[in-house]
Amino acid sequence: MGTYVLTGGATGIGAATKQHLQDTGHRVITVDIKDADHVADLGDSVAREDVIGRIKSDHSSLDGLITCAGVASHFPDPAKIVAINFFGSQILIAGLSDLMSSGARIVAISSNSAPMCSNEALVEAMLALDEAHAMSLAADTNGHECYAGSKQAIARWMRKVAPEYAKRGIAFNAIAPGYIETPMTAAVAQDETYGELIKEFVASIPIGRPGQPEDVVNLISFLLSPEGCYIAGSLIYCDGGHDAMMRPEGLY
Repeated sequence: MGTYVLTGGATGIGAATKQHLQDTGHRVITVDIKDADHVADLGDSVAREDVIGRIKSDHSSLDGLITCAGVASHFPDPAKIVAINFFGSQILIAGLSDLMSSGARIVAISSNSAPMCSNEALVEAMLALDEAHAMSLAADTNGHECYAGSKQAIARWMRKVAPEYAKRGIAFNAIAPGYIETPMTAAVAQDETYGELIKEFVASIPIGRPGQPEDVVNLISFLLSPEGCYIAGSLIYCDGGHDAMMRPEGLY
């Protein structure tokens, strides 16, 4: 059985992932703002480095990392959306990857909102790993652009680095969920700015229902399994056909 680090394990997709991994005999080390083995604000650079150091001092090896921690477009601080969603994942992946050897897996959570960001400068700042510049740009940007941009940056960064990880035998992929019923999405649905848009978004899902955390967990489980060993560098949509409907010519 494996030992996995999981961010965002307190609620939503992360909590369902934690439960599944534990039920199937794996050891799960959780990182979250609350109710975690390592309580940390992943939007804070000092806290990130501290938790990386703590995990490294406690564990000599890991079988993988799943980054589920994130906040949605209604979060009141747009710059913090970028800090948590992109840098909170990217820096932990980069910082803990030296604990992983051949056969390890990394799964990052992107979103089917990733293609919806029109602020290329914001995304490029994230891809340049310039957190100060990205947060400065985000401060003058709305929550939707910051959320979509952070998820796009995760997917594009994964694609950039996945081949080098693969050469070490580490399969790195990202999942792009659509609308999944979690406490986070429930809060967005009740938000005055985004609530009506979310209702229309959910109503248009081709498969006819919103997603459940287990839908994403099943995909994570497959990517971690021996059957998923040849999948690397892929962004996999888990959204009931939503992205295919909205972008039939899109390839990522």
